Amino acid sequence: MAQLNAITLKQLRALSAVNESGSITAAAERLNLTTPAVSTQLKLLEQNIGAKLLNRAADGKGTITLQGQEVLKAVSQIESALEHCYKTIESQNAGKSGLVTLGVVSTGKYFAPALVALAKTALPDIRIDLVIGNRRRIITALEDHSIDLAIMGRPPRFPAVESVAIGDHPHILIAAPDHPLANRRDISPRDLFTETFIQREAGSGTRILMERFLDRTGEGLTYDHMEFNTNETIKQAVIAGLGIALISAHTVMDALTAGRIKTIDLPGRPIVRQWFLVRPANTPETPVTRQVRKFLVEQDGAFLPRMPERPAPAPSPPASPR
Repeated sequence: MAQLNAITLKQLRALSAVNESGSITAAAERLNLTTPAVSTQLKLLEQNIGAKLLNRAADGKGTITLQGQEVLKAVSQIESALEHCYKTIESQNAGKSGLVTLGVVSTGKYFAPALVALAKTALPDIRIDLVIGNRRRIITALEDHSIDLAIMGRPPRFPAVESVAIGDHPHILIAAPDHPLANRRDISPRDLFTETFIQREAGSGTRILMERFLDRTGEGLTYDHMEFNTNETIKQAVIAGLGIALISAHTVMDALTAGRIKTIDLPGRPIVRQWFLVRPANTPETPVTRQVRKFLVEQDGAFLPRMPERPAPAPSPPASPR
């Protein structure tokens, strides 16, 4: 019979250490305990949970059972909650009224630091920590409540969140300055399919948007492609002339302004999506989180980079007299 009130943090961390280290002996070294002490904590945990959590091998190695994996999910949430609690208390000790942790997907790293600086100036009594990661990391952080708010291009289906649009997120086609398509005004969408597309990894929101755009435009036409896992690498590949790309305009603003890349003009471009501010649904919202969320929404996208104006094409020379 399970005895949940007898479970201790020491028992939970013993299981987590075995999972991370691969064996009870390695876990003992990690925790600065003896191997028998770790074994005892694991046995107590299994008794208290009422299930086998670890398959022990003769060589001392251990594999986590299905029930053990569920316990590890709980351990992760507990550790995140403790870390958040510690940071909040640290902020209060420093004279701050509270802590808000803001997660931002990696595409937003080009504007997120300036946004946090703006928020800290407006709300000097609130500590705002910034966490930048890929979409999967930010969704996991929302799920285990290690962040309070997140900025992303597409709210997740799980975990359940409350979301509000906070600004336009344009996606543009880019090419090297000397690329033929970058200097034409009469491009047919099908002209794109003779080019090599430089794309993000599978699962990326930008990759999904590009594939949908090309499927709709080409109606099944195939195309050459190369894959990189960061927007910065894609930008450099385009500058080097390796191909063209559909990418967030906010990630290449510096190169556009400097003339190191150009946009490819097509009807209906750029594709404008939205940035969303999200928070976990069905969870209490602290007054300080509410205050920061209100401030970010009220900015109405003013913190987002603006695309440089493209000069109008030069007028055609007058016809020579006959």
